[in-house]
Amino acid sequence: MEKIYAFFKYIIVFLCLSSSVMAAGNSNMFAWAIEAVPLMSSRCENPNRVWVGTFQLVWNDFMDEIVKGPVVFKGGKSYLAQGLNKREFTADELSPSSYYKTCGEISLDLKKKIETAIKKKFNETSDILDSVNWMPGEGKYLVYAMLKKDFKFAAPFDRLKTEKGVQYFGITPKSHNALREQVTVLFYTSRADFAVKIKTAGKDEVFLYRTDKDDSFEKLYSDMLTSPRYDSYKGILPQDELKIPDINLFVFQSFDDLCYRPIKGTDNLMIESAIETVEFKMNQAGVKLKSEAAIATTKAALPTNLRPRLFYFDDTFVLFLKEQDKSKPYFALRVADVSLINKTGR
Repeated sequence: MEKIYAFFKYIIVFLCLSSSVMAAGNSNMFAWAIEAVPLMSSRCENPNRVWVGTFQLVWNDFMDEIVKGPVVFKGGKSYLAQGLNKREFTADELSPSSYYKTCGEISLDLKKKIETAIKKKFNETSDILDSVNWMPGEGKYLVYAMLKKDFKFAAPFDRLKTEKGVQYFGITPKSHNALREQVTVLFYTSRADFAVKIKTAGKDEVFLYRTDKDDSFEKLYSDMLTSPRYDSYKGILPQDELKIPDINLFVFQSFDDLCYRPIKGTDNLMIESAIETVEFKMNQAGVKLKSEAAIATTKAALPTNLRPRLFYFDDTFVLFLKEQDKSKPYFALRVADVSLINKTGR
């Protein structure tokens, strides 16, 4: 009898969890498996997390074009807003061909303008525009950005065997030397502490850092590049092996902490929605990244039924993407359970 009770209790908890995730605005039952953070310096309890510079791009334009200065809320500080106001990431870290951004008064004409622009520039459609309230009104503005990257490795890696449902690619002693030549070893101190850089066919670089440290992306990136290490051979030797998992994820994140708080220096302007999506795929051939972000404003009354955000938590490596001639990465990913986050992919 106790076993039957426990079984039904598990089913009820599972159904409640599924309903909560769907109510949070993402029908993907595995939406809780990974969280998008707004800043490279953000701390997060979720071991699977991702950062991309898209939301910072819209925040920068929100300050410049709408608020005309730093965003400061009435009635209390927002540490997230303070962090975003510092402009830790700007469009200068990206080539103009990799992003599109615009802003204006909310209208169906603006929606059509954005849809036409991203179709022409990236041959893409939007995952977030239909979630915006497009009813025009006083104080209703939209700031929008899309970041798109699609690049190949200098040479496709070998496909390796699937382990525990995860497909891997990389290098074995039997691999062609061309595959070894596109990998630089940053350091190797042990099987639990190493990092490599992978050359691509273009200007983008892929960094992979194996570590158990659970710091912010900012600290992990700095640690990867600057921490003292023992000298090690910088190339992949014929006896060395490299194993990297395929990754396929999609995240829809709402930064509700920024919403429905009157902004100082404005006519009672408030953020109605602050959202970001991240779609990331990596396999033996290369990387595809598509990210959107938007901030929509309103002067409507404060709601009393904001949906709570749900965070469910699970560790292994950190990934950064950066353009060669830039000083900061534009994408970061920490993975704790590859098989789980890959179920979020589309």
